[in-house]
Amino acid sequence: MVFGEQGQVLRAAVFGSPVSHSLSPILHEAAYAALGLRDWTYGRREVTADELAAVVAGLDLEWRGLSLTMPLKEVAFDVAEAVTDVAREAGAINTLVRRSDGRWDGANTDVAGIVGAVAHAKQDGRATLLGSGATSRSAALALVQLGVRDVRVAARNEAATNDVLALLERHGVSGAHVALADWAVESRPLVISTLAPAASSSAADALKEAGSTLGGVTLLDVVYADWPTPLARAAGDAGAVVVSGLDMLVHQAAEQVELFTGRRPPVEVMFAAARRATIA
Repeated sequence: MVFGEQGQVLRAAVFGSPVSHSLSPILHEAAYAALGLRDWTYGRREVTADELAAVVAGLDLEWRGLSLTMPLKEVAFDVAEAVTDVAREAGAINTLVRRSDGRWDGANTDVAGIVGAVAHAKQDGRATLLGSGATSRSAALALVQLGVRDVRVAARNEAATNDVLALLERHGVSGAHVALADWAVESRPLVISTLAPAASSSAADALKEAGSTLGGVTLLDVVYADWPTPLARAAGDAGAVVVSGLDMLVHQAAEQVELFTGRRPPVEVMFAAARRATIA
């Protein structure tokens, strides 16, 4: 990454719709300050999928990096000149990085964010993945990187799990679909939930009905807004160590900062900023 002339403003931002709730500006600005990158700024902008290509084409060379949230992670493939293998396998780009020739490369830092959030968790090579949407593919790749060899994919719609199961199979990981209502029947030491709020309530009800205890289990819920989710609350009550999606958000943002600036930020500073923002 070339930092530019002395005093030149270098811009980055999070794009999405809706995006007003995003904590990314707080995380990135804390990282830039800790790194002494006074010329870097980071903002947010409401951008729809139909608008992304035109908006990106209109950005001048001050713009060095973009964080992408929903609904832009798939349409970003039409904008990126080159795409990392992780982003291509996940089917999602959440990061655009400016090349020296002015074009953009696509990356996925969600996978690294999930790995960072649960890297401390004890596991025995078995895991349960809740959900079959776009984020579940990133979660599946994270489980591969963590060395998991057997994954139960719990979702309401069996057909929707096919892409996730195929991805796991390509990496030599055994995968099987189970009904969301049955996810808690078998206890596994690592659980990652990518469920939307409505399905989170269903998963919480299934846990209560199963009467399972989750001592020794780590559960990551990728949601961080309106915390705790129904599932996070129920899992905590059942004895699980519950990890918020805020951990994932911080770790993936740290990866983005490094891609944008070429400098590795202090993650603990970003965590402190995130906690201040969510407590306030």
